[in-house]
Amino acid sequence: MLEKLLHMSALFDFYGALLTEKQQRCLEMHFFDDLSLSEIANELGISRQAIYDIIHRSEQSLNDYEIKLGLVARYKEERLELQSISESVEKLRGLDNKTEINDILKRLSSLIGKVKEA
Repeated sequence: MLEKLLHMSALFDFYGALLTEKQQRCLEMHFFDDLSLSEIANELGISRQAIYDIIHRSEQSLNDYEIKLGLVARYKEERLELQSISESVEKLRGLDNKTEINDILKRLSSLIGKVKEA
């Protein structure tokens, strides 16, 4: 459940603005405020089934956006690469190793190139 929450949270961060206000509110109440379907239904004055349908369709929309655009996967990939580069730089502190430095600069240039393309 925690893994799904983290996944949906990432999708919501990237694509939430593409959902309707009602979809956004239902997802926020369900995932972030930890309200049950019945509690959300009472809050919004609609049926529990309607809330279930809204949440289900919203989740599907967010997953579809990720399949088509891949922004979350790209973000995670770039974060891992930046972490790896940071660790490499830490290893080089105080050393004089041009090969490793050139490798790090090449990796950074690759990331910068991806940012410029976006």
